[in-house]
Amino acid sequence: MAAQQVAPDGLRVVLADAHPVIRSGLRAVLQAIPDVDVAAEAESFGETVRAVLMYRPDVVVLDLDLGRRTVTEILRSAPHTRVLIFTMTDEDESIVAALRAGALGYVLKDAPHDSILRAIRGVAAGEAVLGPTVARRLGELVGRVVPDAGQVGGLTSRERDVLTLVAENLPNSAIAQRLGLAPKTISNHLSAIFAKLGVSSRAEAAVRARREGLR
Repeated sequence: MAAQQVAPDGLRVVLADAHPVIRSGLRAVLQAIPDVDVAAEAESFGETVRAVLMYRPDVVVLDLDLGRRTVTEILRSAPHTRVLIFTMTDEDESIVAALRAGALGYVLKDAPHDSILRAIRGVAAGEAVLGPTVARRLGELVGRVVPDAGQVGGLTSRERDVLTLVAENLPNSAIAQRLGLAPKTISNHLSAIFAKLGVSSRAEAAVRARREGLR
């Protein structure tokens, strides 16, 4: 975990990303801004939580690869710290899962530098900030997911398919084969399903599916 001196009145930021090149590039951009201080860098879940506890940053710029659990733990450890997701992943399920976990912003790594800085400032001020691509995807998702009497927890039709197979006690590999999807996509769908249903395990999700008659 790399750290530096922090000016007392600056906007305090922690960069959490598993890739040193990404952290170095983002740090170089932010260090050119007089009132933004990069308090520390972290490359793992443990380092991120330690940095948050040590520096109490205004914003953690977090690579989604470090996991939704990291968002939850950051907010548990430092409720006043804001989380900005900084990732290459724009899948619907990942966006929804991160926002449900408590992230206040979500921007892609190919965003212009000024957009990234605006996102950091906006999240620090308590604003919900989405990059243009993410906002469009989320808008499309909301348009597709209009809960009605036949839907369970506002799930998409694909999420209902996955949940139905979970209720049949099929593993991810079998579900992926049955639906013609990649196992990682199934994992992403499950993260979104758990978030929407408010459950934390496959067993709970399966019980909910059976209760709703999906099996």
